Amino acid sequence: MDYRYDHILIRYGELSLKGKNRNSFIKQLYHNVKKALANFPTLEYERQHDRMYIYLHDEDPEKVSDVLATVFGISSFSLAIQVPSDMDVIIQAAKNSVDLSTKKTFKVAARRSDKNFPYISDTINRQVAGEILRNSDWKVDVHHPDVKIVIEVHKEFTYIMTNRRAGAGGYPVGVGGKAIMLLSGGIDSPVASYLLMKRGVHIEAIHFAAPPYTSQNAQEKVLTLAKMLSGYQGEILVHIVPFTQLQLAIYQHADESYAITLMRRMMMRIAEGMAKKRHAQAIGTGESVGQVASQTLESMQTINAVTNMPVIRPVVCMDKVEIIDLARKIGTYETSILPYEDCCTIFDPKAPATKPRIDRCEKYEARWDWASMVQDCIDQCEDIVVRPEATQEDIF
Repeated sequence: MDYRYDHILIRYGELSLKGKNRNSFIKQLYHNVKKALANFPTLEYERQHDRMYIYLHDEDPEKVSDVLATVFGISSFSLAIQVPSDMDVIIQAAKNSVDLSTKKTFKVAARRSDKNFPYISDTINRQVAGEILRNSDWKVDVHHPDVKIVIEVHKEFTYIMTNRRAGAGGYPVGVGGKAIMLLSGGIDSPVASYLLMKRGVHIEAIHFAAPPYTSQNAQEKVLTLAKMLSGYQGEILVHIVPFTQLQLAIYQHADESYAITLMRRMMMRIAEGMAKKRHAQAIGTGESVGQVASQTLESMQTINAVTNMPVIRPVVCMDKVEIIDLARKIGTYETSILPYEDCCTIFDPKAPATKPRIDRCEKYEARWDWASMVQDCIDQCEDIVVRPEATQEDIF
């Protein structure tokens, strides 16, 4: 008989190094996996200290695998066949798990977790390989095989796997707390969002809209990017901040060369207020040193001066080529380069200050009641929950 994949075996990877936090990490990963696979209702789950198993039942193994590949905290996973821990059954199942009609090289790698099983790993390897050699033109290659048949023998069941798919790595989203992520429509901030989530940080996004100077297309672009990223943590709450009046006030009361710096200071204050409101522990940005005038070290220092909250910049030391490569990998690049400008680029001054001073910023800010406008931005923001399965109508 032919054996159909009926399980997925998940390996934890990096989180297994975390000692005392191990159980809480596994619990969070278990929750995240179930949430990510909520559209596959017949799946069943079992978690152990070094593995997690998914019982596929009638679900499509490849579709489940594609979703599972986006869940952070997984080192790798394999489609598997579960059979009773009986030597004759194991031999036949291993032989029938591969297509022997095409000549290939192979290797058998058995691991006997149940030390009471009457055959040692080497004996299992030899007997399974012997059965395949007798019934095909396949050849053994222990160094560079075309197919590797992995056999894990446990007390009641044995798992047979012929593939190994890389997981997303990192830590389960949620174990690292929460951050408010400044999400523009550019290339950098979606990549920074991805890297934050990969370290286990749950993100909520904040986007600054300045209609009529920024278009509805610009906002829809950001929500599309949020949808692309939402699969890594199940959903993303996006806070749309009405920034027009505050932005105009900056231009009315300050020198144009300081406009971007003052804008960023206001954004940081709003992000801090939103973080406190949403019980987040940090602010995230897509800034990279020296990439634009507002991202020099002097600018960052002046902008950072308005908050005591940690500001995390995951791409701060990456060059543009590295950021673009990662944007392509996670699928956000083509959307990020759509020509819809955000509120920072639409009012981009001709000669922005590259070494802005804190005292000069404070002098400009003293000219109007910016604090009440910042609070209005926080109070009047629109919250939109974005999920990976959302349609255009759901979001817009």
